[in-house]
Amino acid sequence: MVLLEFSMSPMSQGESVSPYVARSLDIIDKSGLPYQLTPMGTIIEGEWAEVMAVVTACFEAMRSDCGRIGASIKIDYRAGPASRMQSKIDAVESRLGRKLST
Repeated sequence: MVLLEFSMSPMSQGESVSPYVARSLDIIDKSGLPYQLTPMGTIIEGEWAEVMAVVTACFEAMRSDCGRIGASIKIDYRAGPASRMQSKIDAVESRLGRKLST
């Protein structure tokens, strides 16, 4: 199972890029994959081909009207079951003995 965290934004569209980020989030949400939106990026969970297809779809949508795009991608693969997004948080909270603000 893959946890993929990425951010992608146009570099040639001015300071506010929320319309482009919203377009990507629409693609991510419609993919049906589990995801978590953060202020600095989005985490997606799924099989390699699934998560890479979502990133590719976001890129293709953005490049349709953006001449330059910056992207950052982090990938964590681990053989085994899904739900790692939550289980990783649960493991840390268990060690601390309290809930964290996530």
